[in-house]
Amino acid sequence: QVQLVESGGGLVQSGGSLRLSCAASGVTFSRYYVMRWYRQAPGKGRELVASITTIGGMTNYADSVKGRFTIFSDNAKNTVSLQMNSLKPEDTAVYYCNAMNPLYDYWGQGTQVTVSS
Repeated sequence: QVQLVESGGGLVQSGGSLRLSCAASGVTFSRYYVMRWYRQAPGKGRELVASITTIGGMTNYADSVKGRFTIFSDNAKNTVSLQMNSLKPEDTAVYYCNAMNPLYDYWGQGTQVTVSS
């Protein structure tokens, strides 16, 4: 059974940092997946923040987080993390981990990130 469990969210002041982690059980990182972090702020739609491929490690970022966020994976531990620096109040959202390939689409339950001004 596949399970994605996010951790690392919390309350931080503007300009601070947080590292989110997604532990993926039942997902084999030696197979091709695109691992994504999405976020959803109150009253807004879900937004793609960053992605990384389990094969090749290709990354992509939303313009709003480029230069501030870094996505990386540890294939040996089946985890994907999101290092978030220089956080802004507009980064406040629930952050979700997603694992997708042509056959599968898995989601975690989300972790809350709140950035105070």
